[in-house]
Amino acid sequence: MTEVSAKSPEAFEIPCKDGLSIRGEVYPAESSIGSVIVCHGFKGFAHWAFFPYVARSLAENGLTAITFDFSGSGIGQDRESFTQLDAFACNTFSREQDDLDILVDYARRKKLINGKFGLFGHSRGGGMAIIYAAAEDSGVGSLVTWAAIGSSCWWTPEAAVTWRKRGYAEITNSRTGQILKLGTDLLDDVEMNGKTKLNIETAAAKIRVPWLIIHGTTDETVKRNQAERLHAVSPGVSTLRLIKGASHSFDAAHPLNKIPPVLEKVVLETVKFFVRNATSG
Repeated sequence: MTEVSAKSPEAFEIPCKDGLSIRGEVYPAESSIGSVIVCHGFKGFAHWAFFPYVARSLAENGLTAITFDFSGSGIGQDRESFTQLDAFACNTFSREQDDLDILVDYARRKKLINGKFGLFGHSRGGGMAIIYAAAEDSGVGSLVTWAAIGSSCWWTPEAAVTWRKRGYAEITNSRTGQILKLGTDLLDDVEMNGKTKLNIETAAAKIRVPWLIIHGTTDETVKRNQAERLHAVSPGVSTLRLIKGASHSFDAAHPLNKIPPVLEKVVLETVKFFVRNATSG
């Protein structure tokens, strides 16, 4: 893999119809051979730990990288703090799919994407990437997921009853200790669409592009059997890489003051995969 120089990231903001925004950065490659969109997960954001490192690594190897905060992520204008609490409370999987549509349209209009593009997602972002890539007209040409969720429903029926009765679920940000409220919009979305358009396993079986599935064997958040199941339903398309001893974050912490060896390893493999499957036309 040959590194080329990369330019400084360029910020953008795309307004949504309801007053929220999709904020992000473009990491342009000096001589781009393709593009990759990077999706963060639940309680994640584009500036968290390894996402800038992933984006810079892609750009240094000829791939224009686009990182962004989902409009319902709850992250405010400082791109670091959960200050848009109403947005977080009302966010849904369907909204995140709409955000991806908006972002891809913006990237095409700005000539950041020409033809097929790569799509990367971590954790819940991996699930969102799988669903998005499964559509015939998505424009996705290659897919990489790290520690991806294999189901849109991670709660028990008993928890759902309590959640609906209270009108919200409390989510703790383990990094800061902040308590975030999650309204019933997500619950409604999954109950309505979880067996159809938001069924991650069904979507995985429809993937027709090269797909690299990376998962840590000691992932404490999303168990490895979810990765194994996603691989099982996409034979001949997906490649499964189980990383022995790796955690959900691949040993990364925020801020990323040093690069853990396991993270360096999976970033290198990810970049090589996207370069190998890149297309700019």
